[in-house]
Amino acid sequence: MGRSNIFLVGMMGAGKTTIGRALARRLGREFVDTDKVLVERTGVAIATIFEIEGEAGFRRRESATLAEIATGERQVVATGGGTILAAENRAAMREAGTVVYLRARLEHLWERTRHDTSRPLLSTPDPRGTLEALLAEREPLYREAAHVVVDTGSQGTQAVVGRIVSALGDDATPGAP
Repeated sequence: MGRSNIFLVGMMGAGKTTIGRALARRLGREFVDTDKVLVERTGVAIATIFEIEGEAGFRRRESATLAEIATGERQVVATGGGTILAAENRAAMREAGTVVYLRARLEHLWERTRHDTSRPLLSTPDPRGTLEALLAEREPLYREAAHVVVDTGSQGTQAVVGRIVSALGDDATPGAP
């Protein structure tokens, strides 16, 4: 594949941050979480950005942050679950690296997110239904963006990292460009 960055995409609760940190450690690469960078730059929580600027405002900020991060090299990048909604984001990730879709079933996503009050898109009367609708909307876009699809399921972090490393082949070799 010959791309220097590894972008992890998938739904909220798929494990992008946890798996990304472990993958970066294993490969000796820098770990970057786009949501964390956005919070650090704005000084407020993502939920606050949603509240003040709406989802459209948040997505604009998310795209600008991703575009900047994508210029880096040898990074493992955990993206926000909705990053793939914008075609320019999907293209930027594919051009700047290898995109790995961390696929998880609705049941696993719900179990991991149902008690998390920091997710503005799930602040609805029916958060599980919302999660299901978001998954249905985004699944084709995750597949379109991805070079590699890895099921996360109920496996441990190291097992998923091992599957990603195997799928990436030579691109996952520590010290590889």
